Amino acid sequence: MARTVDPRRVAQRREAITLAAARLFGTQGYQRTTVADIAREAGLSPASVFYYFPDKAAVFRAIFARDLPLAEALVARHAEAEDPVAAILAIVAEQARDAADPAAPGLLVELLRRVEDDQELAVVVTRPVEVLRAGLAALIARGIAAGVIDARLDPAEAAAWLLSIVDACYLNAAPGRDPTGPLRRTVLAYLTPGGDV
Repeated sequence: MARTVDPRRVAQRREAITLAAARLFGTQGYQRTTVADIAREAGLSPASVFYYFPDKAAVFRAIFARDLPLAEALVARHAEAEDPVAAILAIVAEQARDAADPAAPGLLVELLRRVEDDQELAVVVTRPVEVLRAGLAALIARGIAAGVIDARLDPAEAAAWLLSIVDACYLNAAPGRDPTGPLRRTVLAYLTPGGDV
């Protein structure tokens, strides 16, 4: 008799492996982290990691593959907001939320190191950025039309710039320090009509 696969259990194991790998890649680096390290951190055997992922690179990609559905849900949640500026602030704050995680800066550095040599990884990380950029650009355009965002801004360029500011939160992160306050001030100063842009 064939064994039945419990999809919920598979998803839980994959998630446990992915989260363990994110912590280790962010603190030890990709090269210094072994599959055995990941398995130990996740409370599994190394063979279990290979049951769910073909190799260590696939585990690394899985960390970032989680971003697409989150980005789509975040943009959808704010797309029809009455106040486009408040919606933009909510989106960028949500994107920067994990910057206080001690592993976040190291994980971003590892992503920058690996993305050029891994085409699959490049695709995985590009799609959520496109979704966020389009969602922010639409909100910026609405804000310009309503007169609450500086009309001198190009929505697509401004959206890309806001995402660059979010990236800076990760590159300059300090464990336990919430970047939300400075991020909000920076974004508001950039978007406000009549500001020195």
